[in-house]
Amino acid sequence: MLAGRLAQRADRAVAHVIATTDDEDRLYAEVLAAMGEALDCTLGAAWEEDAAADVLACSAVWCAPGTASDPFVAVTKSLAFERGRGLPGRVWSTGQPAWIVDLADDPNFPRADEAAAAGLVSALCFPTRSAGGVLGAIELYSPEPRIPDDELLATMASIGAQIGQFVVRRRAERSVRESEERKRAILASALDCVITIDHNGRVLEFNRPAEETFGYRAEDAIGREMAELIVPPSLRERHHAGFMRHLETGDLVILGRRIEITGMRADGSEFPVELAITRINLPGPPMFTGYLRDITERKRTEAELRGSRTRIVEAADEERRRLERDLHDGAQQRLVHLNLLLGLVRSRLANDPASARSTLDEAIAELAAATGELREFARGIHPAVLADGGLAPALSALTRRSSPPATLVAVPDQRLPAAVEATAYFVVAEALTNITRYARASTATVLVAVDDGKLVVEVRDDGCGGADGNGSGLRGLADRAAALNGELRVQSRDGEGTSVKMWIPCA
Repeated sequence: MLAGRLAQRADRAVAHVIATTDDEDRLYAEVLAAMGEALDCTLGAAWEEDAAADVLACSAVWCAPGTASDPFVAVTKSLAFERGRGLPGRVWSTGQPAWIVDLADDPNFPRADEAAAAGLVSALCFPTRSAGGVLGAIELYSPEPRIPDDELLATMASIGAQIGQFVVRRRAERSVRESEERKRAILASALDCVITIDHNGRVLEFNRPAEETFGYRAEDAIGREMAELIVPPSLRERHHAGFMRHLETGDLVILGRRIEITGMRADGSEFPVELAITRINLPGPPMFTGYLRDITERKRTEAELRGSRTRIVEAADEERRRLERDLHDGAQQRLVHLNLLLGLVRSRLANDPASARSTLDEAIAELAAATGELREFARGIHPAVLADGGLAPALSALTRRSSPPATLVAVPDQRLPAAVEATAYFVVAEALTNITRYARASTATVLVAVDDGKLVVEVRDDGCGGADGNGSGLRGLADRAAALNGELRVQSRDGEGTSVKMWIPCA
């Protein structure tokens, strides 16, 4: 009868703890205290499975007030039991409650000395379990001998099942909460807009990037039809048709693909977006999540790149035509004239040697002039001094010929990649030419330096300013710099002169 009453007290005590405790971390401590008091025990310990190490580890210890059991508590907290070892290990192995009448006589109780020092005599241990198997064990200790009782053991087995179900339920709830928190964190920190809709097309989730991109607050967007928020009116009919076709047939052309479409902000402005849609694989009516990215900047960059390529092609064609004109009008005409003169020399050698000598002198002069023109022509294509000596002598020659006078403030002595040197040279040449033509300046300075792995080129003047950098010459130089992953900037305020500055990676 006494064991039956104790079992009922323990059952009610544990039921009360489970009904009033929401925190899994406090569960075992409160269960141990409730059962210890109900069964007149002075110490209890709870053990949980460490699946990674395949052992039982102590998760909580309870002591009745006034119990001198510090050594036993310390060794209990420090131990881990394999299956079959010690009281918790044998319960874990068998899945059945176990009772030790006298701890001192049990050969499989490693804490016997510490238990004796604490005045502990008998022990009861039962498994906590769920439908999936044993989760751990709970042991209770008494300072007096206790005789095994089948009714009490059966009650302990039932209590272990209640506790196990509670633990599994709380773990599942915690797992769901953690999953929701992770999802919220991912949505909040995502770089892309993430929008989830239900089978009616109404918004279920609207993350922060979506708020910033489309101009709606999440609380204002959730519950509304997505199409009326972000799909332009001209595309809504097609959107609705495709959405309904998928709901009826399962066919959705854009599902699982990246496409580029037009989106609409809250103010009605339209802009290009990249979109990928996935269907959420859950029971019930279908839901869909769309990942959207504003690609306005990418489109602008692509347009600039296409324009740059077009300008490069046009500049190359124009340069070829210029070369043809220069050769035809200059050196080619001189060479044709030279050929005629040499023909005259040959015809006059026998009959009029004096005239032949005079014509030959004229031919030599014409040849020298043609050679000079070809040299200047070659210098315009790629100066020989740049190829032979690098930037220092090439820029020195440029600034000496400049009008107005230009001062070369600094220039690196080391050689750089040929493409980098050529780009720097032509930037300086074009800037100095523009100063001569348009700036009405009295002085100019040229500074070239290597800074943090980049070649920095700057040409300044004290002229009238007002240059916008959109002339074909500077635009071509900007394209040339961009081809080397560089950048060219022009600053020119009216009355404050002009600065042309370029950065090019040296590697």
